[in-house]
Amino acid sequence: MPEQVIGSKIVHRGGYLKLAVLDVETAQGHIVQRDMVQHPGAVAVIALDEDNNVLLIRQFRPGANKILIEIPAGTLEAGEDIESCAVREMQEETGYRPNHMEYLGGWYVAPGYTTEYLHLYLARDLTESRLPADADENIEIFWLPLADALQQIVTGEICNSTALIGLMRVARHLAT
Repeated sequence: MPEQVIGSKIVHRGGYLKLAVLDVETAQGHIVQRDMVQHPGAVAVIALDEDNNVLLIRQFRPGANKILIEIPAGTLEAGEDIESCAVREMQEETGYRPNHMEYLGGWYVAPGYTTEYLHLYLARDLTESRLPADADENIEIFWLPLADALQQIVTGEICNSTALIGLMRVARHLAT
């Protein structure tokens, strides 16, 4: 059942994304084309305080055309260490620096059309330490008990896949 990429062509280069058209040979020997967004990878962080309140953000997302509840996250820069990226994103987006980070694994965001792989960290022991935010980000931060955030997944208030997966992974991690 495997497919083999036999050729590719970059048809668009953006700020950090590339759109490629892949020529793929199927297991049946057919040659088909697949569109692929090439992404450098990303990090996401679930930050908890000592009472298991989670640090969340609200941010407008044009793909959804609305403000979404999310967790701090961002794109890896070329050659950047994954954990360093997670710490940087926390400081840029929330104004907090985690003193303890625990890697909880990762996942492919949507492998049918993008190469993006997202790494998840659990952050604890936060201290105030702001780095300048990206010019295009308008973020509001807020704290919510983890149990309430998990309930907001059920009600659909939290509908961002990164937040959904991250919150559920951390809840499972804390239960073990």
